[in-house]
Amino acid sequence: MDLKQKVESLSEIEATALKALDQEKFAKFEEISEKSGLPIDSVRRAIAWLAEKELAKISEEREEVILLSAIGKSSLRKALPERLFVEAVQNLGGKGSLDEVYKKSQLNRPEFNVAMGLAKRNAWISIVPGKETMIELTGLEKEFLEGKYPLEIALKKIRDKEKVEGEEGLAKALKRGLAEKETVVEKKARLSETGKLAIEMLGNVKKRAYNIQGAVPKIFIGKKHAYVQFLDHARAKLLEQGFKEMESPLITQEFYNFDALFQPQGHPARQWTDTYQLKQPKTGRLPDKKIVERVKAAHETGWTTGSKGWGYKWKEEIARKVMPTAHGTAHSARQLAKGIESPGKYFSIARCYRPDVVDSSHLIEFNQMEGIIIGKDFSFRHLLGMLKDFATEFGQTKEVKFLPDYYPFTEPSVQLSVKHPKLGWIELGGAGIFRPELTEPLGVKEPVLAWGIGIDRLAMCALNIKDIRQLFSTDLAWLRKTKQVIWNA
Repeated sequence: MDLKQKVESLSEIEATALKALDQEKFAKFEEISEKSGLPIDSVRRAIAWLAEKELAKISEEREEVILLSAIGKSSLRKALPERLFVEAVQNLGGKGSLDEVYKKSQLNRPEFNVAMGLAKRNAWISIVPGKETMIELTGLEKEFLEGKYPLEIALKKIRDKEKVEGEEGLAKALKRGLAEKETVVEKKARLSETGKLAIEMLGNVKKRAYNIQGAVPKIFIGKKHAYVQFLDHARAKLLEQGFKEMESPLITQEFYNFDALFQPQGHPARQWTDTYQLKQPKTGRLPDKKIVERVKAAHETGWTTGSKGWGYKWKEEIARKVMPTAHGTAHSARQLAKGIESPGKYFSIARCYRPDVVDSSHLIEFNQMEGIIIGKDFSFRHLLGMLKDFATEFGQTKEVKFLPDYYPFTEPSVQLSVKHPKLGWIELGGAGIFRPELTEPLGVKEPVLAWGIGIDRLAMCALNIKDIRQLFSTDLAWLRKTKQVIWNA
């Protein structure tokens, strides 16, 4: 870059600072600030830029100075401990007991002990032993009380940036940590030979141009993770529609996860290969004994539901076992056992755990949107319509289809599938009407529409991603590019 280009590139503060520099002698930045009218911070920036362009020269002068420490400032403001000690004795008439002086001085115990030691060393006091230890002024404290104490004089001069005369006070201040040495770097600047030529050219070149259409640095504002936004919106929508949120603990009893759902204790899905087990604790509490007895009877004989049951000996110790929740339907069973309103609508967005092979659409730890609707006037057709609305509104997809399916706890049962923009058709969840063998032992007579939707997969559709693992990504580039979740009206 030649000199003309350098001059044309000067900013306003650079040009102003350049004119305020002297070619013959170095000036302090404060002097340049006063002469140019620029704030000191602007001067510092401008001089640094001018030096890079070889239009100015900078010199640094290092100087060792003595400054008050934080303790020194406090001691000077409140008075030194030894002064407070001696003044306390003086205020007691020149003599007082150890306890009286301690209370009068208002010093803490360590400060009091140090102050008394200094007073004795300087012969300001004498200590008179006896039944009660007494402290008495000697008369030598007079000069000290009149402000002729070298340490105090040194501290005041340091505070006022005056030269400290005599070594005694300064040495004591440094030794007691009331003052400290510090190296101060003072920067000065002057014009370079090239800078002098630059000043002469300032009026003959065009001013620095600014491209207001130029690219600016991207600013990445803080925002919630896209998937967290999606879950928050889904929860808000369901609450707006009158649903109540159910309790959804991470750990549950097998009773709620399987038994209350009319899933037999010998079912393959209850083996260690299909569920996780807890080492500690191993068992939990069951609900009301009447509910447990009815569930047991439903498994063994069908109870009074018109069913024959599963025809085996049901064991309470198996139902007591605790496990990480394998599906959100466990929370529906818990809610039915606690009690529900009819008609009523309930939901949960639950964390579930299930051994699986992790791939683009499966995780061993995932979220499930679980829900139930209770009411004597609801039918299977109502369930299908609601599932379609969920898929189209939450998943932002128009292609939905239903397939027959089987679950031990619903009849009839249906599988919900949607067409992902990149993966094609994917299973989204299962639904159906709870069987009487489930609802009646839990004290519910009306039909219960139930569904469990893989909300992770629903989010894949809404966010247009093809790998479920990306929902839990820490990839900053993807997180920054992902837009805020906005629902269609």
